[in-house]
Amino acid sequence: MLHMKKVNVIGAGLAGSEACYFLLKHGYEVHLYEKRPNKMTPAHETGLFGELVCSNSLKSNRLDNACGLLKEEMRHMDSLTMSVASQTSVPSGNALSVDREAFAGKITAKLKEFPNLHVHIEDVITPPEGPTVICTGPLTSDGLSKWISEKVGQQSLFFFDASAPIVKLDSINMNVAYKKARYDQGDDSYINCPFLEDEYNKFYDELIHAECAMLHDFDKAYFEGCMPIEVMARRGKETLRYGPMKPKGLQMMDRPKFHAVVQLRQDNLHGDLYNIVGFQTNLTYSEQKRVFRMIPGLENAEFVRYGLMHRNTYICSPLSLNKDLSLKEDNNIHLAGQLIGVEGYVESAAMGILAAIYIYNKLEEKKIPDLPLQTMLGSLHNYVINANPSMFSPMNANFGILYGSSRNNRDESIQNSLKLIDEWWSKVNA
Repeated sequence: MLHMKKVNVIGAGLAGSEACYFLLKHGYEVHLYEKRPNKMTPAHETGLFGELVCSNSLKSNRLDNACGLLKEEMRHMDSLTMSVASQTSVPSGNALSVDREAFAGKITAKLKEFPNLHVHIEDVITPPEGPTVICTGPLTSDGLSKWISEKVGQQSLFFFDASAPIVKLDSINMNVAYKKARYDQGDDSYINCPFLEDEYNKFYDELIHAECAMLHDFDKAYFEGCMPIEVMARRGKETLRYGPMKPKGLQMMDRPKFHAVVQLRQDNLHGDLYNIVGFQTNLTYSEQKRVFRMIPGLENAEFVRYGLMHRNTYICSPLSLNKDLSLKEDNNIHLAGQLIGVEGYVESAAMGILAAIYIYNKLEEKKIPDLPLQTMLGSLHNYVINANPSMFSPMNANFGILYGSSRNNRDESIQNSLKLIDEWWSKVNA
């Protein structure tokens, strides 16, 4: 039986889609506000819900990887993101990567199956009345950003994020490039482009001197987890060789020793598009074409999308949010996703589920227990709410914040987290 209680969700990214999904399943009338496609962002290409902009990878599936553990916790919580990702996955070794268009298309279709979903295509400047989740993510529009900043009594914080180029498979020279998994583990789903030392030196010199696109109005504060390749390169000539161009485990017995290797990962289900892994960039389009065609095997690469840079917006959540992710200045408004200071697709989606649970808990006058700190989701939430405000910056899932976890008890802490998330989830739905 429908409750017919109404909740507003602003933003149809991963966090907003997850918030909608939980509330719709629990019988709520959900009004979803999304500005696309009427008003596009610098990074999006469609009006689909849950569109991935920077990469098609949701990172590792391994439980001994912090993001992998978070994904498994979300599967135990009937996550829409995890369900659709499994249906639209593409080969990428131990990682979970998806066909972006199919992924967003299925999320959109799944949500629109609910008759209690009402979609409003408009750019929200002031939140509508009633319980509301703001999930507008890193590309929150100026008008709503201003409203949030005024509400929390502080300026929003900003950092820059970047996405990597995508090339056509049939334009890659497979006489030079080759398929191989690192250390021969997993499947051979990555295409590798190898550099000899002199080739790398020439590429490096061109990369660090290439022309970048202008960044207007904001300081160039980059997030470490998604740093432009040219910025990383300027830290030193060997930086790339110990980072995204690491050659270890990718050598071939019948070839000279490689000095560096660029990897490409399948980007769609059809398998005809590949993105250049770790090559987020702010180079101009013409410079991307010139410099990245110096990568062996990509000399004739056809780019279907160039890398680009965009602003990410987030607030200082420890100063601004209550434990239930509502604003301290207005507990009818909840925030979720990257806007609250988590970094990554999976982390953002997880916060969308959590915000919806807190609203549901409040409206149903339920008293569910606190999320256990020994879970990855609980630890991430704890960081967002209780971090030192003076040192607050966007956070990925990592074992460093998982309460009680150490290298010596990693397997035990992983199993304990899944046991605790199951127990907590059952109480949420009791």
